[in-house]
Amino acid sequence: MIQRIQSLWLLAGSACAFLTMKFAFYYIGPHPDLSSDQFNATTNMVLLILTSILGALCLFNIFIYKQRKLQLWLTILGIVISILNIFLYFDYKKNYTGGGLALSSIFAFAIPVFLFFAAQGIYRDQKLVKSMDRLR
Repeated sequence: MIQRIQSLWLLAGSACAFLTMKFAFYYIGPHPDLSSDQFNATTNMVLLILTSILGALCLFNIFIYKQRKLQLWLTILGIVISILNIFLYFDYKKNYTGGGLALSSIFAFAIPVFLFFAAQGIYRDQKLVKSMDRLR
C-alpha cells in the first residue's frame, strides 16, 4: 500500500540497495586483479548476495502490509543485514591499499536509516490498530 509512509521508506531502502550494485563504495588504487578501480557490491560474491537479498527483502516488505508483525520483524532483519553489509564493505576494503570512500557510498549508509524510519512507521501503525481494537 503506497499511502503508508513506511512503504516509501522501504522503497527508498530497496532503491539504495540496488544502487550500491552499480555505484562505487570505495575507489582503490591500481590493482592487478581487478578490471576496474571501483569497489562496489558486485566486486565480491558475498556482498552481491547480501545486497540482492536486502533489496528483495525491502521490496517484499512493501507488499505484506496486512501482516504488520511479520513486516516489522523483516524490517529489523533488513537493518541487521544492511549493517552487516557495511561491516563487510569495510572488512574487504582492508585488502586494498590506497584509495578512499566514494561519494556514492552514501547509498550504503542510507539503507539502515531508511529501514529504521520504516520500522518506526510500522510500529506506529501496529499501535494504532491495537488502540482501535480496544475501543471496539
